[in-house]
Amino acid sequence: MAHKITSTCIKCGTCAGVCPFSAISEGDETYVIDPDVCVDCGACAASCPVNAIEG
Repeated sequence: MAHKITSTCIKCGTCAGVCPFSAISEGDETYVIDPDVCVDCGACAASCPVNAIEG
């Protein structure tokens, strides 16, 4: 199951920069993870400064 970015996202873009599969893009309110591309590696969650990514 793909990770999910919660509403506590501050749109810093750190997660998108570390995702090795380019599964993360900027959405309207938060960054979003494409579940069809995400392989659940956790790199994004480990890099999030506000712990806004659930896995």
